[in-house]
Amino acid sequence: MSALGAAAPYLHPAGPVSFLGPQLPPEVAALARLLGDVDRSTFRKLLKLVVSGLHGEDCREAVQHLGAGLPEERLGALLAGTHTLLRRALRLPPSSLKAEPFREQLQELGLPQDLAGDVASAVFGSQRPLLDVVARRQGAGLPRLQDFRWRVDVAISTSALARSLQPSVLVQLRLSDGATHRFEVPVAKFQELRYSVALVLKEMAALEKKCELKLQD
Repeated sequence: MSALGAAAPYLHPAGPVSFLGPQLPPEVAALARLLGDVDRSTFRKLLKLVVSGLHGEDCREAVQHLGAGLPEERLGALLAGTHTLLRRALRLPPSSLKAEPFREQLQELGLPQDLAGDVASAVFGSQRPLLDVVARRQGAGLPRLQDFRWRVDVAISTSALARSLQPSVLVQLRLSDGATHRFEVPVAKFQELRYSVALVLKEMAALEKKCELKLQD
């Protein structure tokens, strides 16, 4: 039997960044406490059930079978905590989240070494490529940019006060859902947009690099 004590309040360390994000999900925080006297064999069945669910399989019958020895409310909370744990881990590529720091963070959550090893095996094992494919297929997202076209146009002003050439940028976007959008942007505003996008991309790249370095520590 692998008994788990009540998990101490979890605080993200100042060094490595948790794969769970800046705030610990409440269902994950309660996971170690809810496991209580659940033995390793039962936990492995629960973990296998969650992995099957991530694959998109119908697990209702398996849940009922597993729930024969656990109260329904407790089983639901265990499934929710384990599901969130795996989903948060799978959203990071293996190059960013390493197995050993992952196991250490699981033990900080209150999971003993053997159960942390089982979870790590599910995340970094032979099923990982298929789980990545399923996650990308099921993930919700916005339409993607399929085609981008632009040209510079010049409008001739015939104002009685002054004659001037007013350049502008005509843009046409075609999205993956088939929608097409056209709009006109003054050159000055287009330069502001270009600068803002470049600045955001630079900050995102710096933040991603910083997180990868901390996760590898």
